Amino acid sequence: MTGNVVIVGRPNVGKSTLFNRLVGRREALVHDTPGVTRDRRQGTARLGRLTFPVVDTAGLEDVFDDSLPARTRQQTERALGDAGVALFVVDARTGLMPVDEAFADWLRRQGVPVIVVANKCEGRAAEAGMLEAHALGLGEPVALSAEHGLGLDTLEERLWDLLSRDPEPESDEAAEEDDEGPDDDAGRPIRLAIVGRPNVGKSTLVNALLTEDRVVTGPEPGVTRDAVEVPWSFEGRPFVLIDTAGLRRRARVQETLERMSTESTRKAIRLAQAVILVVDATAPLEKQDLTIAAHVVEEGRLPIIALSKWDLVDDHAAVLRSVRERLEISLPQIKAPFLVTVSAVQGLRLDALMRTVLQGYEVWNRRVGTGPLNRWLEEAVAQHPPPVVKGRRLKLRYVTQIKSRPPTFALWASRAEEIPESYLRYLGNGLRQGFDLPGVPIRLTLRKGKNPYA
Repeated sequence: MTGNVVIVGRPNVGKSTLFNRLVGRREALVHDTPGVTRDRRQGTARLGRLTFPVVDTAGLEDVFDDSLPARTRQQTERALGDAGVALFVVDARTGLMPVDEAFADWLRRQGVPVIVVANKCEGRAAEAGMLEAHALGLGEPVALSAEHGLGLDTLEERLWDLLSRDPEPESDEAAEEDDEGPDDDAGRPIRLAIVGRPNVGKSTLVNALLTEDRVVTGPEPGVTRDAVEVPWSFEGRPFVLIDTAGLRRRARVQETLERMSTESTRKAIRLAQAVILVVDATAPLEKQDLTIAAHVVEEGRLPIIALSKWDLVDDHAAVLRSVRERLEISLPQIKAPFLVTVSAVQGLRLDALMRTVLQGYEVWNRRVGTGPLNRWLEEAVAQHPPPVVKGRRLKLRYVTQIKSRPPTFALWASRAEEIPESYLRYLGNGLRQGFDLPGVPIRLTLRKGKNPYA
């Protein structure tokens, strides 16, 4: 038997807690509010002798209309299409509900092996619910506490009988060793986060790139609550697409669940390499858009601005001109940011968007030789000498690139702490122009003392 292990059940029975326990870290949001999970999330579980792909799903609800709960149910149905085993989670503390029995009948018709997991079995209060779980007619339930890690050995035994003995995937340790290799990372996936304000079309863009309804979309703002990672490839280059929750102004984020969603998005930005900022072209570049863009730059990620809903814009030239002018004024730390107009609904210019990501990624990874850098420094100082401070002119001695991703340079200078910000901006702009580094963050760090390589 091969396939994913898919966790299903009604809302708030502990599916995401079980998912986090199986993958060994807090990947999925967990909150007392029912229905936190709306998109399916996949990870690699390690349980005793077993290593297998596991999928967390939204809570099953008995609705079949066009509502948001019905759309999340469709995501669960798609996940079961690739399932080798379904873990049907019920709450042993509250006991069986009529909806549990309805979903047990539904699961029997899916043709997927089912293991009933009676969760929250810590303490004597759950004994009655555990006994009730037998009435579902899906075999012996597994008594488990996902929060406390109880009963996992029994779950492993049951899964061992159903899952194939496929070779284990490469371990995290091997992957970490590979990360220490050379800069040529053509075989590694690019982590690409899709971010923006609520309801600008982030999830619609993800589905359009994947050419499938992989994540839940809809007119309701805030449909996406957790960052969802999806492996994908474009023209042979592997990616991990990360759909994220919309970012509102901090002052408006008050509820605990929304704060958790916001932190999940910020973590996705921090762990990404490239970030597509989706901007609604019918209301372009609000203050929050620029705040998000500035955060991406501060984190050193590659920013790509996607003007979405381009099919709804009447005067294309005027909107582009306005956006570029606003970016030049409000985001001066990256000159000429990468900007692409798209329509996810119409499927327009999505290839152009991804080729721009690859172009920017090459710039973000670029390295410049020390010899050309110091020849440039001599010319820059000759054209515009450093200022005189306290009667003595500051001296710039040496520059070298100390890392890429983003391009980061170290400058040795006398009295480095006294170099004014305006002169550092001059040097940064000169580096960008002299070595063709458009649209990416550039970091220039100051070091005291003489040329260390003299």
